[in-house]
Amino acid sequence: MNIKSLAFLSCFYLVGCASLYSSQPAAVAKLAPTAGNKTAGTVTFTQRGDKVHVDGNIAGLTPGQHGIHVHEKGDCSAPDATSAGLHFNPSGKQHGNVSGGERHGGDLGNLVADSNGNATINVDIEGVTVTPGAANSVVGRGLIVHADADDFKTQPTGNSGKRLACAVVAAK
Repeated sequence: MNIKSLAFLSCFYLVGCASLYSSQPAAVAKLAPTAGNKTAGTVTFTQRGDKVHVDGNIAGLTPGQHGIHVHEKGDCSAPDATSAGLHFNPSGKQHGNVSGGERHGGDLGNLVADSNGNATINVDIEGVTVTPGAANSVVGRGLIVHADADDFKTQPTGNSGKRLACAVVAAK
């Protein structure tokens, strides 16, 4: 095999591997600030087997930790986003931490904002899907960023405080 053939096959292989996840079902949430706030960003949900990978960037936060949750209703019409309802909980579980134990399907953990108010999320979650119409789908639900850290124990909210930003999760 000559060098050109080897180079071609290598490129073909890399493109094929890169497309493994790009063809997976996905959804996106474009966060907009609630009344009196400036938090905004974009979060993507990508199906990876039986898990959903959540990643994104959020700006306009105070430095420190902020709870982030998928909520039951895809409705951001109230000035404080209370129209999004409670945490999305398709399995009827207790509120908890995404890193282990029992939790709502919508429990995504805490964002950590830097000194400039910017945060990222990069987590894999179980118990939900991005398949539209499925009972455990995040599509059509609300995504909320809260003012305070999630304590992972207060039921059913995590004591995360007011809602700073809201988005409706939409199929990509």
